[in-house]
Amino acid sequence: MEGTISPLCLRSSSSLSYFSSNLSLDSHRTLGFTTFVDSLRPTNLFRRSSTLRLFLSPPKGSLRTPTISAEEVRDVPMPKVDKSGRLSSPRAARELALVILYAACLEGSDPIRLFEKRINARREPGYEFDKSSLLKYNHMSFGGPPVKTETSEEEDELVRHDENESKIEAEVLSAPPKLVYSKLVLRFAKKLLAAVADKWDTHVVIIDKISPPDWKSAPAGRILEFSILHLAMSEIAVIETRHPIVINEAVDLAKRFCDGSAPRIINGCLRTFVKDRAPTPTPQALESKQEVPV
Repeated sequence: MEGTISPLCLRSSSSLSYFSSNLSLDSHRTLGFTTFVDSLRPTNLFRRSSTLRLFLSPPKGSLRTPTISAEEVRDVPMPKVDKSGRLSSPRAARELALVILYAACLEGSDPIRLFEKRINARREPGYEFDKSSLLKYNHMSFGGPPVKTETSEEEDELVRHDENESKIEAEVLSAPPKLVYSKLVLRFAKKLLAAVADKWDTHVVIIDKISPPDWKSAPAGRILEFSILHLAMSEIAVIETRHPIVINEAVDLAKRFCDGSAPRIINGCLRTFVKDRAPTPTPQALESKQEVPV
């Protein structure tokens, strides 16, 4: 049937609900994103002062951690899956850190403690994780506009493909992290969360300045976007990963889990952040750059 429209991106932010719905350690139930957000109460994270701080108040009991040196992490090309059959790329670490920070913001808890809780959670009796799903899991599965199909058969095939990817994504994001991620990825994800905790108060003020007004007026609907900004800014400021890499990764996370203009806005916010961090040249430095006449 010509003209049928088949939406490919059925997941977006709901993908993260596969992790967030399991905070009670019931690690194999999923909860729709809308239902989960609707369950929020004014006694938690959104109870504090107006506008942006409704979302960006520091997590309860935030841990202060030592500064992380640039030598401790290298963003180098790595295989998607290591010899143990676990995800091993820096992209996997950033995604893991995002889902944990997102969940921590929703429940108003400390992200590092939530990370430890998630890592040390006991598996349910009889639970088995199919590692072959990791080879099918696509970090680069981005959403997009509706796709026009020529026949109903094409539409059904696209829907089946998307449903299959959603099933794989649900299995991976809800599985115990030690079964999914390599030790290097777990270590890097924890360092990202430590960097976020270390710079939270400072970055709250900066995000309040660089984010668009409509985001600040409805922060509860922009938890993912603010979480991505916090992660990227903290990685640049604390871990000192080169900012082009971090910005590209943040935009890709926004394409994967957010919608609308979020990738473009996050790109602009982070470029403003990097520009404002650049040291202002001193008069002496400017004079030294001037050509000396002969």
